[in-house]
Amino acid sequence: MIAAVAGGVGGARMLRALCSVVDPAELTAVVNTGDDVVLHGLHVSPDVDTVVYTLGGAANPDTGWGRVGETWEAMAELRALSGGRLSWFNLGDRDLGTHLYRTARLAEGAGLGQVTAEIAARFGVATRVLPMSDDPVETRVTLAGGEEVGFQEYFVGRGHQVQVSAVRFAGVESARAGPGVLEALSEADAIVICPSNPVVSVAPVLAVPGVGEVVARRRERVVAVSPIIAGRALKGPADRLLAELGHEPSVVGIARLWSPWAATLVVDVADAGSAPAVEAAGVRCVVAPTVMSGPEESAGLARTVLRSGVAA
Repeated sequence: MIAAVAGGVGGARMLRALCSVVDPAELTAVVNTGDDVVLHGLHVSPDVDTVVYTLGGAANPDTGWGRVGETWEAMAELRALSGGRLSWFNLGDRDLGTHLYRTARLAEGAGLGQVTAEIAARFGVATRVLPMSDDPVETRVTLAGGEEVGFQEYFVGRGHQVQVSAVRFAGVESARAGPGVLEALSEADAIVICPSNPVVSVAPVLAVPGVGEVVARRRERVVAVSPIIAGRALKGPADRLLAELGHEPSVVGIARLWSPWAATLVVDVADAGSAPAVEAAGVRCVVAPTVMSGPEESAGLARTVLRSGVAA
């Protein structure tokens, strides 16, 4: 059995790659919920839904998030009624159905993990998709001027174009790991830290009490994939966030960041020259093509990752 820590589009694509080379039922994804948000009275779980839609073949291939073949009639009406004030976060009509169902089930007393399993089943996802916690954890971002905002306000509302001075995970101290999370991480033959944003997609998962500790104990079986290639993130603000928070936005910086939890780091061939510095940070360095530009490239990366973790 393989366990993976994931969030966002990069995490979802790594999970899809892993499913192409192993039985999807043998994979468990522990997914970030720090960017969950209530919008229009609905509980939205962006990272969980991106993972489910991707593994279920329903994700928009152009964006990596949202639904394929989406329509936007509800948002158009909301935009017209509010003069644009309430439509800064787009929710497609099909996507709204997911959020309506989730919100109703949570109101009935179901846990987020249970509801996620029900939604995953609707999309035919064989992989176990586990929210990191059923308890609320909110990623909060402090901007350079001192204002603190929710992650979605920073990422979507402000287009992640404003400088950040701090990030915290409100409520994480009292949160409990979601049902099945600690067991999956404890029993896995290998644990994969996906090439997700390290600050806002992976760090919240590791911050949940018990989760980071279990991963650290399994360190020799943990392999991380760098989300940074040649000093840049392929998608999103990971490189800028790392720099703004005092981390080196490079594979060496990623190695230093993950060294307490991962014994192995897979870096792209573009960073082959940094391998000695990565190993000086205390992790084994595996150099391989990491850009998942197509099915063959994705499967090749997945095989490299699994060899690096299972063989440890």
